[in-house]
Amino acid sequence: MTYVVTDNCIRCKYTDCVEVCPVDCFYEGENMLVINPDECIDCGVCEPECPAEAIKPDTEPGLDKWLEVNAEYASKWPNLTAKKEELPEAKEMDGVADKFEKYFSAEPGEGD
Repeated sequence: MTYVVTDNCIRCKYTDCVEVCPVDCFYEGENMLVINPDECIDCGVCEPECPAEAIKPDTEPGLDKWLEVNAEYASKWPNLTAKKEELPEAKEMDGVADKFEKYFSAEPGEGD
């Protein structure tokens, strides 16, 4: 098992989760974060820290796509180990449907 970041992170990018991760397995894209499933130790401390409730265990039904997205982009995006400000539109984008199809960016973030 591992944890994955799902579509509600897109255009929110709260980083409270990053601050508590004991193994620094978060990677930063332009408008979302992902978890490296090979580095995640399944401790779960990140899940309750996410204000957007975008972090889920990969054992939940229907998250296969998100496991693939997290694995792919964790290998392309820079590591993030410290909290940053959320995106300016985070509150208004929290809960918007179909964010991956509408807003996902494959561009990397800045990282640390």
